[in-house]
Amino acid sequence: MTTLDTPPVTVAAPGRASRTWRTLRSSRTALVGLAIVGVHTLIALLAPLLTSYDPIANDPSHALLGSSWSHWAGTDQYGRDVLTRVLYGGRYALGVSVVATVIALAIGTVIGCAAALRGGWFDDVLGRILDAVLSVPAILALLVVVTALGTGPAVIVIAVAVVFVPQVVRVVRGAALAVVPADYVTAARARGERTWSILWREVLPNIADVVCVEFAMRASWVVLLISSLSFLGFGADPPTPDWGLMVAENRTAITVVPMASLAPIIALATLVVGLNLAADGLSKAWGVDRIREGF
Repeated sequence: MTTLDTPPVTVAAPGRASRTWRTLRSSRTALVGLAIVGVHTLIALLAPLLTSYDPIANDPSHALLGSSWSHWAGTDQYGRDVLTRVLYGGRYALGVSVVATVIALAIGTVIGCAAALRGGWFDDVLGRILDAVLSVPAILALLVVVTALGTGPAVIVIAVAVVFVPQVVRVVRGAALAVVPADYVTAARARGERTWSILWREVLPNIADVVCVEFAMRASWVVLLISSLSFLGFGADPPTPDWGLMVAENRTAITVVPMASLAPIIALATLVVGLNLAADGLSKAWGVDRIREGF
């Protein structure tokens, strides 16, 4: 009687998403960060339903009022409800920051992966160019671009992308260099696949964790820089409800209506803290070293 060997039963390993969710559930900082960002996003989306005031309509008869049942955070020098402008300000901060970060991340990821795959003179020349660009402070580079192109959301997005692409390139290149020597990349090259195909099918899926962490970390810096530009007068144009612009407009009346300046500062601080906590939680969940250097 012949005995057939029963093949071992293979159990599929849990996917990255489930592993990440289990890790995030065990990380209080990650959950707190994601919750803060989620609350800010929800408030920004529901702003028209949360207040009945117009965020840009002036009402001189109600200027510089303190906190009351009608105006929980008071009014500014133009009679606009401060809380309403803070709620709507989240739309501008999140909208412009997310778009700018996505563009910078997409361009930087492609260039960083290409540098890691191609190597040679292309990698060396790119490295020297990035060293020169990164030697200029981010806020100074932003001011130069905005001064040359003007103001407005589109210009801010372009300026932020120009400033942050080199930093993304360095981080992504460092992560891609650890993937390029892998057997599956070597096999893809041996099959004669093109660089773009290798980048899209072999490299990017294996550095997606680094890219996600970079997005969360970079977004917090972008929010701060955009608000700084608005505070300096190079960002959002009045009467746009923007947190940095609100601080600039109401700082002279801080002793009269302190909440007109403090409310947008608190909103900005909590969003940045939430993004940083989310970035830290994701980096721990995936074991990503956030201090990678590409060159």
